[in-house]
Amino acid sequence: MDSGLAGRTAVITGASRGIGRAIATAFAAEGANVVLSSRRQEALDVVAGELRSAYPGAGVLAHAAHVGDPEQTDACLAATVAEFGGIDILVNNAGTSPYYGPLVDLDGPRAEKTVQVNLYSVVLWTQRAWALGMATRGGVVLNMASLGGMLTEPGIGYYNATKAAVIHLTRQLAAELAPAVRVNAIAPGIVRTQLARALWENDEPRLNELMPLGRIGEPADIAAAAVFLAGDGSRWITGQTLVVDGGAQVRMSVG
Repeated sequence: MDSGLAGRTAVITGASRGIGRAIATAFAAEGANVVLSSRRQEALDVVAGELRSAYPGAGVLAHAAHVGDPEQTDACLAATVAEFGGIDILVNNAGTSPYYGPLVDLDGPRAEKTVQVNLYSVVLWTQRAWALGMATRGGVVLNMASLGGMLTEPGIGYYNATKAAVIHLTRQLAAELAPAVRVNAIAPGIVRTQLARALWENDEPRLNELMPLGRIGEPADIAAAAVFLAGDGSRWITGQTLVVDGGAQVRMSVG
């Protein structure tokens, strides 16, 4: 099935590495124009150069922005409209997990940073994209949640709490922005990314054995789901969270 992404313009936050980079690559392969955003322009320029070489038919723009900063958000999205004429797809992918430990020891600065990047940015970028044309031309918003937002886990409880909130925001935004804009989320399990390195780096053989599908995830696995949810194949889906976890939730306990 044709995804229908060719010629559409997608903004991806956290696009310099990991899942965001994989989503940008997958969208470009489908013929979409991609706008890469993260904090560091140099890293974005590297990815942009690779995409231009691999997919010369796709427009590529790299624009650094801190996702929690309204002025930088506005500058990135204004540059998108100036370059491509509008915004069709917004992928709220940027995330952070600066604290590992029990909630009773969590400090204020790291708590605030986690909320700003993981939660507030979803509202900020969505409301700006809405105001810049999605309200009239329609579009798709795709939020990156986490399987952890549905579970309790040691060490990353606060990160998971923000991801649980992203799941709720996805439903709320889907209700508020329909019918013009569809809003869905992806909840990855353990994926081989820098952000999740502490979860898999020293335990990958055991984790692979536990997975019903035999391995932890790769960024490309999440990107494939993003293509589906951003494309025409999901045109009657909104307010949903798609779990992509290699079967982790359904594995049976072994005595």
